[in-house]
Amino acid sequence: MSIQIPRGTQDILPGEVEKWQYVEEIAKELCKKFNYKEIRTPIFEHTELFLRGVGDTTDIVQKEMYSFEDRGGRDITLRPEGTASVARSYIENKMFGNPNQPVKLYYNGPMFRYERPQAGRFRQFVQFGIEALGSQDPAIDAEVISLAMSLYREVGLKSLKLVINSLGDKESRTAHREALIQHFKPRIGEFCGDCQNRLEKNPLRILDCKKDRDHELMGTAPSILEYLNEDSKDYFNKVQSYLSALGIDFEVDPTLVRGLDYYNHTAFEIMSNAEGFGSITTLCGGGRYNGLIQEIGGPETPGIGFGLSIERLLAAIEAEGVELPFQSQVDCYFVALGEEAKDAAVELLFNVRKAGFSAEKDYQDRKIKAQFKAADRINSRFVAVLGEDELKQNKINVKNMETGDQVELPLQDFVSAFKELAQ
Repeated sequence: MSIQIPRGTQDILPGEVEKWQYVEEIAKELCKKFNYKEIRTPIFEHTELFLRGVGDTTDIVQKEMYSFEDRGGRDITLRPEGTASVARSYIENKMFGNPNQPVKLYYNGPMFRYERPQAGRFRQFVQFGIEALGSQDPAIDAEVISLAMSLYREVGLKSLKLVINSLGDKESRTAHREALIQHFKPRIGEFCGDCQNRLEKNPLRILDCKKDRDHELMGTAPSILEYLNEDSKDYFNKVQSYLSALGIDFEVDPTLVRGLDYYNHTAFEIMSNAEGFGSITTLCGGGRYNGLIQEIGGPETPGIGFGLSIERLLAAIEAEGVELPFQSQVDCYFVALGEEAKDAAVELLFNVRKAGFSAEKDYQDRKIKAQFKAADRINSRFVAVLGEDELKQNKINVKNMETGDQVELPLQDFVSAFKELAQ
């Protein structure tokens, strides 16, 4: 019996991995423009971090985490998302003391959730995200949203919908919480066990339930927007005005929630409207979490961020039929005929690579026709042919594979001559 890849994971092979590299490079360059710096955190953390940093009423914590006890008896979890790890690092490394505030960070790496694999969803997936810690200016909410929208636009996506909501400040949340409890309590027995457990702990999470989303009480639940105090209304209005000033279209959806107790004010999701993308349309989710740093032991610190799946980004690109503007190409392929030519090609190959070019040669002892076919398969710009006659004449024949033009270059000065030819 052969060993196969675990369910919910994938091999990203050459030919496909270049797409990943392309979109990740765009994300990296955008972060540089927005002055976000990269942070790399461990793939596993103490389980308590996610219990407190993600929330013990969430599906992630209750059903999806990969947790285990290590040999030292410590409870360890493979990270299911990036924000909690960034927050832990922010506290542990005292970034709140940095003179430059807010602290603006981005991350990109594998996350792990035990959920049912489906199109665009894996048990190991790659999440790109940003976090801005240390500012409660509504302008940075708009900045965070604009960075996410810029990423999707730069890769060529057009069928996008941005949905935003306000969860209000603590006072507004408390009033809304009580209204939700009174709304659902008389008929909570009609809801799933998870919703029943959440009624007193975090009733906002009921609105995010996938099992009971069609229950009639969901449509008549009190809206958070009805409970916003004046400060919260002003904050939300400023975020909207900034987005409008940036030319970013959006819809206000009072049912959009981020179900953790310390989330407040701005919440948002970006969705794909592309035909055939699938029933799960969300590409990106984010929000403001002013209580998170305190929750895991740090000083009072406002924060906002988002997380997005690279897999779902690539799925949206495929659904819209976007052709990514990159081409896998090699600068020079060496065709060597005869033992002396093969020996000489080894040194030439190394020197060309050292000069900054991508280059390849035959390692299968194939005939000249097969070597040219190999050069064509890897999309080589030039083919350099070296045989016994070329060695005797101290030259090498180089063919431009696009135009078909051929030139002879001096063997002893091949690298410098090839530099001029390849410009």
